[in-house]
Amino acid sequence: MTNTTLASKSLESRLRRTTPPDADRLARLRDALALRADAEGLVDVAFERHASPLGTLLLGATPHGLVRIGLPNDELAERISARVLHVAREPLARARRQLDDYFAGRRRAFELALDWQLTRGFRRDVLRATAQIPYGSTASYREIARRAGSPSAFRATGSALAANPLPIVVPCHRVLPASGELGSYRGGAAAKAQLLALEGAR
Repeated sequence: MTNTTLASKSLESRLRRTTPPDADRLARLRDALALRADAEGLVDVAFERHASPLGTLLLGATPHGLVRIGLPNDELAERISARVLHVAREPLARARRQLDDYFAGRRRAFELALDWQLTRGFRRDVLRATAQIPYGSTASYREIARRAGSPSAFRATGSALAANPLPIVVPCHRVLPASGELGSYRGGAAAKAQLLALEGAR
């Protein structure tokens, strides 16, 4: 038997005798690591998952504010920074509370700092115009294009809304085709109808 084999068997024997840490201890260690990393400025994006009537939302925040609302397996790491970690940050807690109030019918406007870095140029103009549509109201793609400064760019407006990184808070569900039909929505037509029904939109 070689020295390598002996060493391997010795290691296996020691590992068998070692009691694995329990799940609670691992969770405490993970939380402590996350808090320390955040305190030392090593986390660019903090995220949390949050249950909603639409399903599980992924909320992401940078030091500048809420940057993303989406589903799990989102592109946060790819598009902003690889330093993404599950950390409890106040912007996320505030977003969770306001989303809960919105879905419960107690909130008509969000009061959140937003980080717009996932959009720029005309797309950002479209989303800023969309953010001004009042609760319970709707606007057409053409109208949003006009408000964003390019009245004929209603197709590009549709593309900008389809890529909205902050749905619900930036209410792209309130933008409808001129025909009055629902039109497309990143979360699906049923989710768009549910949001409009919640708001009692025309």
